[in-house]
Formats: sequence, structure tokens, C-alpha cells
Amino acid sequence: MDPSLEAFQHIRRLQIRALRNVDDVFAGFYRSVFKGRGIEFEDVREYQAGDDIRSIDWNVTARSQRPYVKNFREERELTVMLIVDVSASARYSHTQHLKSELIAELAALLAFSAIKNQDKVGLLLFSSEVELYLKPKKGVRHVLRTIRELLYFKPRHKGTNVQKALAFLGQVQRKHAICFLISDFLTSDFKWEATLIAKRHELISFYVYDAYEHVFAPKGLFTLRDLETSVEHLVDTSHASVRQHFENRVQTQQQALTQLFQRLGVDLISLNTSESSSDVLYRFFKLRRHRK
Repeated sequence: MDPSLEAFQHIRRLQIRALRNVDDVFAGFYRSVFKGRGIEFEDVREYQAGDDIRSIDWNVTARSQRPYVKNFREERELTVMLIVDVSASARYSHTQHLKSELIAELAALLAFSAIKNQDKVGLLLFSSEVELYLKPKKGVRHVLRTIRELLYFKPRHKGTNVQKALAFLGQVQRKHAICFLISDFLTSDFKWEATLIAKRHELISFYVYDAYEHVFAPKGLFTLRDLETSVEHLVDTSHASVRQHFENRVQTQQQALTQLFQRLGVDLISLNTSESSSDVLYRFFKLRRHRK
């Protein structure tokens, strides 16, 4: 099959699945969870029984000799930024779905939920460097470009650096935005940059992982290769002490990540490769709506 045709069909399938979920599941959730930042005056109309007298426009009422009230509407337009990890480690999974595929599906659901509500969507792809930045825009064509980049972008670097990604975001995104940070967080300290972003914007983080990254099965000798550095290690997983050492390191990293985001008041949602991105996003929306 022609690679360009195959890519088109892949994007189209993802679009259909995402739109079906947005229409059937997330129709009201996104709008109720992420509200506008105020209200603005729209027009005036004649007073009707039951209207709040505090909304009467006294100037128009005096001129017309009939009571008029002010109409307001929610200042709805929001900006959504997708900050997405495209490092080499995102291309790992022991299941049929790579972490990168799960990340693309999650980002697509968020993007289509945003444009369904007439919000802007921007994209920032990062590895150990900022790989790509798409300025926030509206429209289906822009979101389809976003999804194409999520699925087929070829990063120049292999590592992960959340610090650089958030620092870049702070430079280019001055207006308040809802920032979805999606990563496996195999990275160095980024506390300072996350603190600055969380103060200026609404920051929400999705931690995408594979179960085999958390635990070793006791299956003897394994050669492990770091996808980001290409360094290989021979590990004997039959030893309980080896497995315990590995699990302790993972737990320490997870605790540090959880504590950082808790201190900043940032939601941290975990998503593993055996789960459905739509199910996890549905639980997140429900949790946020009940918290409002």
C-alpha cells in the first residue's frame, strides 16, 4: 500500500474513534470541567417577570421608559496546549500498543474535545530538546495536522527533558492556557519550570507507562537496552534482590513525581499500555466535575 495512503487511513481511523468518543462520552464533560475565565456583555432585552433586578440596565431603561436588562455570555474561548513526549522510551511496550500510540490517542481525544467547544489547540513535541511547536489554532484541519505530527513525527533526539519543554512553553505561551503534559517522565528534575507553568497556566499531567517498566518477572537472564542511550545491561531477574532493587528505584521515582505535582496542585493521571485512553480520560473528567 502507498505509505501516504496508509498514513491517511490511520489518521482517519483515529479521527473517527476520537470523534465518536467525544460525541458519545465527553459531550458535556469537557465544557463543564474547563470553563471560561469570566463573562462579557452581549446585548440588552426587555425585562421579563422573574429577571434579576440587579441586571437592569438603568441607562437604557431611562431612555426607553421601559425596563431593560443586560444579557451576558460566558467568555468561553480557551487555549489548550498539548506538551507531548516523543522520546525513544515512548516507543516501548510489552503489549500490542506502544506508549506513543496511547499518547497519540489521548492527545487526539483532548484535541477534538477542545475544538468541539470552539477552543484553540496547540502542540509542543519534545525529547531531550524541543522538537516541534505548533501555535494554538482552531479548526478540524489544524487538529488533523496535530494528529499527523503525533503519529508520524520523527524526532531528532532520543532522550527526555521535561525541563526544556516547560521552559520553552513559558516563553511562547503568554496567554493563560490549559496545558496537558503527557510523558513517561524518564527525565531529570524539572521542579522550577513546572512551578512557573502551574502558576501561570492550568497544568495537568498524564503519566504513561508500561507495566514491565515497574516490575521484573523472575525469568532468568535478560539483556536490557536503554532506548534513549542504547546502553545495554545483562540482568539476572531470577534473584529476588535484583528485582527488589529495581522496584524500589521505580517506587522512589514515582513518589517524587507524585509529591511534586501534589505540592503544585497539579493533577497527575496514570495510564498504562493495557488501559484504554478513553476510559482513563472519562474517569478524569468525572473526578474533576465532582470536584467543582
